[in-house]
Amino acid sequence: MTRRDAGPARDAARSTGRAPAGPRRRAVLGAGLALGGLAVAPASAARPGSPALVRRGRPGLSLGVASGDVTRTTAVLWGRADAPGRLVAEVREPGRGGGWRRVPGPVVGTGTDLTGTVRLDGLRSGETYEYRLLVETADGPGEAASGRLTTAPRARRDVSFVWTGDTAGQGWGRHVDLGMPGFAAMHATEPDFVVHSGDTVYADGPIAPEVLLPDGTTWRNVVEDGVERRAQSLDEFRGRHRYNRGDAHVRALTAGAPLYAQWDDHEVTNNWYPGELLPADVYDRERRADVLARWGRQAFVEYHPFDGRRRDAEGKVYGSFSRGPHLDLFQLDMRTYRGANSPNVQPAAGPATRFLGQEQADWLVRETRRSRATWKVVLADMPLGVVVPDGSGFEAAANGDDGPPLGRELELADLLRRLRRARVTGLVWLTADVHWTAAHHYDPARAAFTDFDPFWEFVSGPIHAGAFPVGELDGTFGPRRVFAAGPSSANESPLGRNQYFGHVAVEGRTGTMTVTLRSTRGDVVHTEVLEPPVRR
Repeated sequence: MTRRDAGPARDAARSTGRAPAGPRRRAVLGAGLALGGLAVAPASAARPGSPALVRRGRPGLSLGVASGDVTRTTAVLWGRADAPGRLVAEVREPGRGGGWRRVPGPVVGTGTDLTGTVRLDGLRSGETYEYRLLVETADGPGEAASGRLTTAPRARRDVSFVWTGDTAGQGWGRHVDLGMPGFAAMHATEPDFVVHSGDTVYADGPIAPEVLLPDGTTWRNVVEDGVERRAQSLDEFRGRHRYNRGDAHVRALTAGAPLYAQWDDHEVTNNWYPGELLPADVYDRERRADVLARWGRQAFVEYHPFDGRRRDAEGKVYGSFSRGPHLDLFQLDMRTYRGANSPNVQPAAGPATRFLGQEQADWLVRETRRSRATWKVVLADMPLGVVVPDGSGFEAAANGDDGPPLGRELELADLLRRLRRARVTGLVWLTADVHWTAAHHYDPARAAFTDFDPFWEFVSGPIHAGAFPVGELDGTFGPRRVFAAGPSSANESPLGRNQYFGHVAVEGRTGTMTVTLRSTRGDVVHTEVLEPPVRR
């Protein structure tokens, strides 16, 4: 999503403070320098903005490793080899003196841009595993890249994670000196896992060598082949993912904690919808959004640690994951199944008002009803009540009319009604997309539509993109802006003070959830403490 208008001024923060340092459980980037208020890796570390180094001699995995789709007993490892060959994982059993287990993976080649995944089975719940991933060629094994992951616990344990969105957008690429330091800020919190809520790349956003800043200085990007133009081929979409993974901070974060990634619009192009025909003066080689989306989805899946067993023939990217007795995750796809963007005021539901689509909405109701977790965290790629214009129409569900549900709001109203009637408790929505951070509380007592239970929605990001002024809320579902923060002008650079991520900590003993909204400079800008809900 790219904002096309500015909303009201941001609200004042209810609480501010410094992010607690906390004990270190896993290695993070070494002590850094302060440069413009941003945390920067020391000179001895790999230069964040520089192209990823390919070792001479034996092939390695120069874009690092990642783990994902981690459950109590399984995990998926991801890597991109520097040469064709077979991916092989080596996993160390936890505990003192634990041995290494070898797990052969697939042969990778140009058909997947040398990317591949290795599924690990037979893991123990609540344990931390070290792993190595390497590629074996006819000349023997290559250089290994290492990582660490923690499986979901069965027992009630403390769990923490971070979430954000919007990476390398609006022309702000990997800075030649700083790289993308927001990822180092998330890494420093030592999360059990990471959620990227969409816009993992900006395939439609050209990255130029230099950007002139308002103060007359110059932002200098690392530029690699293809990123100076909009992606209109499979290799160009892949190139955007290679570009982001070339950042040392990104690689360190995904090596240190599992990643749950979802897509939104910029993995393809701004505000796209199925069936759209894009302007010929912008897309001169391929105008069909469906074709671009097929390439964009393929590249997105190839460059993230997805378990192939949870995808269908159409490449489904929504799913659910348990992270212990207190926490289940429900990851949505608000892009694939929607109708066309429009004025969004249709009085009756139909194909034009689809947002999640019936099958995905049914799945969410069914799976949240089955969940026994204290908290059911819905990972959405767009906010529910924020007004997001798209020309003369609307990009999200809200239409700017505070009255009864119309357009896509009809599907959302039906979903919230069904969740209430299914007696689903402990729903918390997390999202990004709008390039500012906020805490919203939805309550039927303030709403035009009243057949739902109150819930919280937390918005964060961007992690490394242009920041935008806080937008307007639609009153149909009764949102109250408890807190919001963003810049006063559009497209503030990552050097500003409005790059954000969120942090969630769930206490194992009590189930209390603490949500903090944080800047990438290390400041906690807002905190909400949520007590466990009463089961009905």
